Amino acid sequence: MSTIPLVMTATGPVATDPTTLRQALVDGVAAEVPDYTANLPGGLIEDIASTDVGALVTIDQARVDAINSVTPYGANAFVLAQLGGQFGIPQGTSANASVYVVFSGPSGYVLPSGFVVGDGSNQYALQDGGVIQASGQSAQLFAVATNSGTFAIPAGTVNQIVTSLPSEYAGLITVTNPQAGTAATSAESVQTYRGRVLQAGQVASVGTPAFLKTLLGKISGVQSRLISINQVTGGWQVVCGGGDAFAVAAAMLQGVGDIALLKGSQIDNSRNVNVSLFQNPNTYNLTFVNPPQQVVTMAVTWNTTLPNFTAGSSVNQLAAPALQAYINSIYAGQPINLNEATATFLDAVAPVIDGPNVTTLQFAVTINGTPATPAAGTNIITSDPESYFFASATAVTVTQG
Repeated sequence: MSTIPLVMTATGPVATDPTTLRQALVDGVAAEVPDYTANLPGGLIEDIASTDVGALVTIDQARVDAINSVTPYGANAFVLAQLGGQFGIPQGTSANASVYVVFSGPSGYVLPSGFVVGDGSNQYALQDGGVIQASGQSAQLFAVATNSGTFAIPAGTVNQIVTSLPSEYAGLITVTNPQAGTAATSAESVQTYRGRVLQAGQVASVGTPAFLKTLLGKISGVQSRLISINQVTGGWQVVCGGGDAFAVAAAMLQGVGDIALLKGSQIDNSRNVNVSLFQNPNTYNLTFVNPPQQVVTMAVTWNTTLPNFTAGSSVNQLAAPALQAYINSIYAGQPINLNEATATFLDAVAPVIDGPNVTTLQFAVTINGTPATPAAGTNIITSDPESYFFASATAVTVTQG
């Protein structure tokens, strides 16, 4: 095979024609065995030659496939991991749920790393610790669930202190979570990881949004869809959900060209996470936005004019999880696109009913309990530009009517 040239075109390597492979085989044998001929019909030599050509075709195709796999677009899982390693971005592993909490009480009280709080059902341990400041409140402190599993963490529900307090402080220190927490993440899928590898390969230099997104995406617990780099009045805004606050700030210090241009929330300062990093001999203050969660429900009504259609229940079962997955894939700050929801619905129900036979399809959406309708002249439902949408397993209902 080493004597057979690889033909590269604009679309990549091309498999060698079997006729060329056969001729290369015959020429190679003839160079070693004088008077060799493989053209006699029905002979053993011809039979062996034909069989070997089949093997060469398989080998040549394997060579083409191997070359095609050395790209983020087509790499298998193993090669993709190697490509990701070149950019310093390993594939994401699972991470427990997390939440930012704020303590109130006597100033100066130190909250050590590992301090445990809870919501009555789950417990959360502080990752970096902190202190109650002169204002009587701590900064937003990052806490991670001590148990695995996927569950919602609504705002204001983490209000129990589990770690014992000294008797003189008992009842004086309280805790709450101003915003909803970030749900647990499963191991990163190959498809999502492929997108991050592609993004890392497109980074032109440090100080660019793509570079910062690459750094933030490497942090355990950070969800790619909760990363947003926005240009705002007077500078740049970093939105990042999940992940240790100090790890996020360290990525910002490395990836932002001018940290003096960093801006916090343009809507509500309680969303800001303020972190101080010491890099000898200087201290740097960095601010990023922890995106609020917006709870979405979607009621879908569909129908068909097919007279004898009996698979209505199957349509409902197929469409609901697909639409939930769509909502939970929307990036922070981006709208719900009803055109995309329609395509998702039709694709999900295709095994039981063809798209042209779906004659009615309506969506009723609520955001945080308030009905939401598309912007005038569009099919997109916009909302808070710093937040992200979340739909629970029961948030989408599909009925025929």
